Amino acid sequence: MSYPLFTLITLYLVDKEILKKPILYLSDFFERNKNLYYDNLTRVRTHNDIKQWLKFFLVGVIETAQSGVKTFDDILKLKQQAELDIQTLGSRAKNAHKVLQYLFKHPLIEVNKIHEILDVSKRTAYNLINDLETLNILKEITGSKRDKLYVFDRYLKLFE
Repeated sequence: MSYPLFTLITLYLVDKEILKKPILYLSDFFERNKNLYYDNLTRVRTHNDIKQWLKFFLVGVIETAQSGVKTFDDILKLKQQAELDIQTLGSRAKNAHKVLQYLFKHPLIEVNKIHEILDVSKRTAYNLINDLETLNILKEITGSKRDKLYVFDRYLKLFE
């Protein structure tokens, strides 16, 4: 579904520097409220009632912003908990912390990437993966013996 009016409003807000970037994902709100979306657009066309459309749009902005704040708060809590968990790894904590920082930007990882990030042997990278799996930070998702791919599952679930 396309929401051209939403896109124009968002771009207008960015242009007027009210938003620095088009970070509000209002399409989800409009998709969940599809009937109201079309009813309000029809009301603008049939009754020239732009005020009702703006109220609907602003409710979407508020709900989307509140959801974004909650997600951000959940990310901070997850980061804090993961960092505490990593401290239990003793001398391996420093490398685990570097991998964790990478995972917050790229939540999918393979052993070769850990090997590259840390400049350690593959055996050391595999051992760290095992540690991170034990801490429930990484989860293997391929089910294969070779070329395994791991995901920072708890992080990705925050965006569902």
